[in-house]
Amino acid sequence: MRGRLPHLVATRSHECSRHGGSYNRTVKITGVLLTLAIVFLCGCKKDIQSKEAVRQGVIQHLAGKAGLDVGSMDVEVSSVMFRDNEAEATVSFRPKGATDPASSMSMTYTLERKGNQWVVKSKSGTAGDPHGGMPEPGEGGTMPPGHPPLGGEPPAGEKR
Repeated sequence: MRGRLPHLVATRSHECSRHGGSYNRTVKITGVLLTLAIVFLCGCKKDIQSKEAVRQGVIQHLAGKAGLDVGSMDVEVSSVMFRDNEAEATVSFRPKGATDPASSMSMTYTLERKGNQWVVKSKSGTAGDPHGGMPEPGEGGTMPPGHPPLGGEPPAGEKR
């Protein structure tokens, strides 16, 4: 029996190395495939730090405003600055096809990254108006000379 024991041990050792090679190969291939999948998925994260992505966020915001036809305007992001999950953008608007610079206007927007898109944030102190807000009547804003009064009595000497 003693003479057979080393033979059995040697046989099992030989079997393990024969099957162990395919197991190791399988583990290596699986590891490589898993690593490639992770690299691929990380590489697929959409890069939205572009003027076009910011433009789309502003257009989506404006499309939700009643009485505003975004399709009748040319919208251009003049400048944008990205900070982590925020973007500060200056956006120019003009009627479609207009070439006169006097027919355009610019607004500054602060946008926040939500998933793979930019969403316009409300600015503080503007009651949710991302356009920078003009002062409401009676809030200390002054009107140009000759402007009719807002909701109050007519100036002295004028009739209604």
